[in-house]
Amino acid sequence: MSSESNLEDYARDKEIGKQDGSDAETANSIVGETIAEKPRTEQPEGPQDAVSKPAAGPPPPPDGGVQAWLQVVGGFMLFFNTWGLLNTFGVFQTYYESGALFTKSSSDISWIGAIQSYMVLLIGFISGPVYDRGYLRMLLILGSFGVVFGHMMLSLCHNYWEVLLAQGFCVGMGAGCLFVPAVAILPPYFKRKLGLAVGLAASGSSFGGIIYPIVVYRLIDRIGFPWTVRVIGFIALGTLLIPVAVMKMRFKPPKARALIDWNAFTDVGYMFFVVACLIGFMGLYVILFYLSYFAEDQHITDTQMAFYLVPIFNAASCFGRTVPNAISDKTGTFNLIAPGALILGILILCMIAVTTQAGIITIAVLSGLFSGVFIAMPPVCFVALTKDKSKIGTRIGMGYGMIGFGALAGGPGGGSILGQSDPLNWTGLWAFGGVTACVSGVMFFGLRFAKFGYKLNIKA
Repeated sequence: MSSESNLEDYARDKEIGKQDGSDAETANSIVGETIAEKPRTEQPEGPQDAVSKPAAGPPPPPDGGVQAWLQVVGGFMLFFNTWGLLNTFGVFQTYYESGALFTKSSSDISWIGAIQSYMVLLIGFISGPVYDRGYLRMLLILGSFGVVFGHMMLSLCHNYWEVLLAQGFCVGMGAGCLFVPAVAILPPYFKRKLGLAVGLAASGSSFGGIIYPIVVYRLIDRIGFPWTVRVIGFIALGTLLIPVAVMKMRFKPPKARALIDWNAFTDVGYMFFVVACLIGFMGLYVILFYLSYFAEDQHITDTQMAFYLVPIFNAASCFGRTVPNAISDKTGTFNLIAPGALILGILILCMIAVTTQAGIITIAVLSGLFSGVFIAMPPVCFVALTKDKSKIGTRIGMGYGMIGFGALAGGPGGGSILGQSDPLNWTGLWAFGGVTACVSGVMFFGLRFAKFGYKLNIKA
């Protein structure tokens, strides 16, 4: 009996051990599963998905709003103190030709304005990538200082080389820091209304070209050349504080890019457009620099009206900078820049036959109107020719850096053709300016037909 009870007790204990072992294994498996599942249940899916998903691209342009239009206001003031000052040089050319400050040939004097213009475009070559890296505020402050400081130093100048350094290099380099931000800041804010926005901003150059020449003419006999230039410096200071205060980059490019976009040199359409603009700028700077001096030298107008031809030219160019850009949002940029450049060339050629005050005022108005295509349209064209929109700043800077050689060839080259001894070769000068502008227009037409075909009723 005892042996049978012992066997039963042993069997019962063994069965209980199996059950306990099974329960232990079950418990261990449950604990293991709980531990394994715990990270999945405690970690929410939202943050994990946010980390795993790639970063989204830049948001679409708002095409309006207070912040967007404030950038247009800031761009207007930047154009006012960059191209507005450049468009004023015709008045300075006429004043320097009088010999009141120094005595130099027309070609030598035009080097001041040509270097000033070239510095604007060349520094844009550097400021484009700097802008892309997010240093907008630094460019605005440095550029504003250069423009104001250059004019204050110009008021102290008495020799040619001093004027060349102050007005040509210092003001030009300061304006160069401001030019690319004036146009590169607008595409992230506008898409459908980009042409209108750039046109409104670019109209600042026309207003600057109206106000600054009148300031020079009205004050130079009353307070003298030094204080006249200081007044211009103070106007520049007050107007440049506005973009420093309101301009803001909407977003920064995701990564820093090289100073030069080497792919641009293999982009046939882009390079062809740059060469066409370079040739066109040669003709543009001929009429910018010599319109006022031509009227005075040929006694077509008196000295007062000769000075006022520059504001008249720039007032008309205000419409040439805004209206075509607004229309280009529907018609396309190349449908406007090509005929505009061709008509400008024809008008410059017409200067050969001008002998009356009415004639030269008419040419000043019409040429000013169509000259706007060379100031306001190229930035929009660069945007259209750039597939990677994150490189807009670099492409604009590179393009204008190369286009600047046209400014160097147009002003001094025209001065060399004009000569130093009477009678001056005005026919050769206007032929040079007109032919180069016409060639530019033909090249724009060629690019338009190559990219968009021969149909005329399409947006191109």
